[in-house]
Amino acid sequence: MEIDGSTTIVGVIGYPIAHSLSPRMHNAAIRALGINWRYLPFQVAPENLEKAIEGMRGLAIRGLNVTVPHKQAVMRFLDWVSPEASAIGAVNTILNEGKRLSGYNTDVEGILAALQFGARLEKLPEKVVVLGAGGAARGIVYALTTVTDVKYITILNRTIPKAERLAAKMEKMAKEKTKIEGKGLDGETVRDELRETGPGGCETTHGAGLVINATPVGMYPDVDCSPIEDSSAFHPRLVLYDTIYNPKETKLMRLARSQGAKSFNGLDMLVYQGAKSLEIWTGRKSPVEVMREAVMS
Repeated sequence: MEIDGSTTIVGVIGYPIAHSLSPRMHNAAIRALGINWRYLPFQVAPENLEKAIEGMRGLAIRGLNVTVPHKQAVMRFLDWVSPEASAIGAVNTILNEGKRLSGYNTDVEGILAALQFGARLEKLPEKVVVLGAGGAARGIVYALTTVTDVKYITILNRTIPKAERLAAKMEKMAKEKTKIEGKGLDGETVRDELRETGPGGCETTHGAGLVINATPVGMYPDVDCSPIEDSSAFHPRLVLYDTIYNPKETKLMRLARSQGAKSFNGLDMLVYQGAKSLEIWTGRKSPVEVMREAVMS
């Protein structure tokens, strides 16, 4: 893929970024669209974030995806943030129009499409557990509050006050009557929330039907790590959606499957949120199947 003086540059910023499949996916889409664009990965340490965003203006980079750990911090360097991204408190897509930088969050569309079409959940369960309270979790919890089937959401995070703050904010904004709680990401709490035992320690049918990992724990290169280490927390009625896509099967997914639970990785979410980002930048419909094939190969 040649680059010349008229090539439009888009890309992704994160730290680390070597694991990202976004360049492969977006460049496949760009070829399919037949446009003179290129998508590049940029590793940006947190202390260099402001300089990187100013560089986006100066170099006329058309668009950037934003991933861990910048989704929240990047907001203060932008000129405008969409109402949805503002409500979530995180941005994953930036559009540069004449040096005016606008922030969006496409994680909402990404996770709902991934659950519906990837995990084949036409109807979401009443109770969902979300692991993590960072930028990705914000978009996911917000998305879940728009689904009438979901009545209860528990946010589990190692820093409990952070989970509680996010829960309070999202519950206040929820369009539907959704009960949202923030708790600790520890073994006992995980077991209680996923299995929800009744009197005498007997398992009930009121445990979570879906757990979504919105943490980076288990992502390449730390593939031997998992936010949940006890496989007994899982049950056969549970569906696990891990937003990590590299590796394609995380330790968390293996633990869930060992107990009969269905598990899915984050490739579909990556595809759908990426397709929406590309549409924001180009104004054209994205070739979703081309993008999926690129990351699946």
